[in-house]
Amino acid sequence: MKVSSPPPKTIIFTTKMKSFASSSAGQFACVLAALALTGCGRNDVKVYKIDANDTTTTPPPAAAAAMPTTMPDGLAVPDNSSLPKLKYTLPDGWKEKNLTQMRVASFGISENGKTADVSVIPLGGMAGGDLANVNRWRKDVGQSALASDDDLDKISEPGTVAGQPAKLFDLSGTNPGTGDDEGIVAAILHADDTAWFFKMTGDADLVKKNKPAFVAFLKSVELGQSAAPVAVDMSQLPPSHPPISGMDAAASAAPAADATSKPTWTIPADWKEGQLAQFLVAKFVIQIGGASAAVNVSQLAGDGGGLAANVNRWRKQLGQEPITDEGIAKLPTIDASGVQATMVQINGTDARSGQPASLVGVVLPLNGQTWFYKLMGDKDVVLQQVPAFIQFVQSAKYPAAQ
Repeated sequence: MKVSSPPPKTIIFTTKMKSFASSSAGQFACVLAALALTGCGRNDVKVYKIDANDTTTTPPPAAAAAMPTTMPDGLAVPDNSSLPKLKYTLPDGWKEKNLTQMRVASFGISENGKTADVSVIPLGGMAGGDLANVNRWRKDVGQSALASDDDLDKISEPGTVAGQPAKLFDLSGTNPGTGDDEGIVAAILHADDTAWFFKMTGDADLVKKNKPAFVAFLKSVELGQSAAPVAVDMSQLPPSHPPISGMDAAASAAPAADATSKPTWTIPADWKEGQLAQFLVAKFVIQIGGASAAVNVSQLAGDGGGLAANVNRWRKQLGQEPITDEGIAKLPTIDASGVQATMVQINGTDARSGQPASLVGVVLPLNGQTWFYKLMGDKDVVLQQVPAFIQFVQSAKYPAAQ
């Protein structure tokens, strides 16, 4: 190995009171019953709208495709040491290239004057959504945009990255800027609240020839963990450098979370700190007997890709179909840090382990950012930890509010 430098029913909580912690014993029992069986007191659901002032209208970072393949003249190679490390088998004929900002691996392919570029870029959350990113790639080869996720599924191929199922896309056409025949083969993997983009682009014939090698490369990949959660730092670009298409400068410039900038919480005694992965601000592991669950906390600028996209991403992790905007609007809320946070509970099968699992998530918009709290694991452990999880979310003190 070369080392580089449906569906089960979604349960709806009933939360008449703003603070879950202050709910009556009867209401609390209802919520626990909802986790184990189905919702109760459905007519008592109180629906809140998230204040639009707590979000931004600018989309989050989504243009993995638009990142430059080399650093601008006079700009030092960025320090990507905190990004996840990869292990992989390097295909014959591929040459490693210097990393640009956000890339954790970069390769060049050259043959008879024809070239192609291969990049690996991890982005937090949904990174703008698969549809938006694939449509951006389609535009790069002169193809029209797809209208829906159903259309996206029709053109995707099943793929495997690091032993996990991923979507593979094979696109070809004419580069609108150069008039050259261009091809793109790309894979998207969602793992640990991170969207991984593996993309080969260049001369259409060369890309087609290297597709088997690209697929083999994807299968050989082993995903490492980051030294610390990071955000894209576009401050490395010089003032004269033009903006990179599709990147949200505000989101890109968000600083990495560290011991002084991340929230403080009241952490339950039986929660143990876990190893951070890319874009996680905090992680805790809960072990009860031979069963376990984990709590992940992540943060993204703006709306983080949208409430619906993130809720449906969680549903997909447990083998469920997406729900509509109408269903999203009916999700209950809890009071946290003075705003209404959306709450969701899902039962299903963990797509990674194939085992039954439950997920309780909270999406909290605050001060132009969105915080994602996720408790996921063994159903009985999750059921038992719901009160502690909600109290944990509500105990958060965010630096901007202190």
